[in-house]
Amino acid sequence: MALTPSTMQALGTSCPEFSLPDVTTGGVKSLADFSGDELLLVMFICRHCPYVVHVQGELARIARDYSGKGVAFAAVSSNDAENYPDDAPENLRLQAREQGFPFPYLYDEDQSAARAFSAACTPDFFLYDKSRRRIYRGQMDDSRPGNGKPVTVIRRTPGPAIRLHQRAQIQAVHHLDHVACQVP
Repeated sequence: MALTPSTMQALGTSCPEFSLPDVTTGGVKSLADFSGDELLLVMFICRHCPYVVHVQGELARIARDYSGKGVAFAAVSSNDAENYPDDAPENLRLQAREQGFPFPYLYDEDQSAARAFSAACTPDFFLYDKSRRRIYRGQMDDSRPGNGKPVTVIRRTPGPAIRLHQRAQIQAVHHLDHVACQVP
């Protein structure tokens, strides 16, 4: 596991187009499939990364909390399944089932989506408004495996960003860079 810093693009950046297989349904999801939602949170995650394992239960909880409230979630795994067999589509499907992920889990075999989003590490979060302009980019919270901090969503991360944006109190929120597992 190589620790890699996130790459911070400007807020207001347009959401890249994508069309990727969903390991949970066998279908394909594209950006257009989320057009009816007020917000879209794209999360680059995987099965083998200890940073993802550390927060995956909270990811499922946040997605359940916002179900039916105009917030869409999409997880993307861009990891090389040959070098990381835990991140092969069948194991991602198992992870989604075990964790109760209520969102599509997309497989980016050629890493084109990771490059388009400039996703450098897992987990990596990208929150977009209705016009699909980026309003958040960065980490979920400040807990890390072994640092003793509980997994909670702190004041400037995706959960509160969603709540603040929904109340129209902000046009954009700050983003927090971080270091996590490299997207290989």
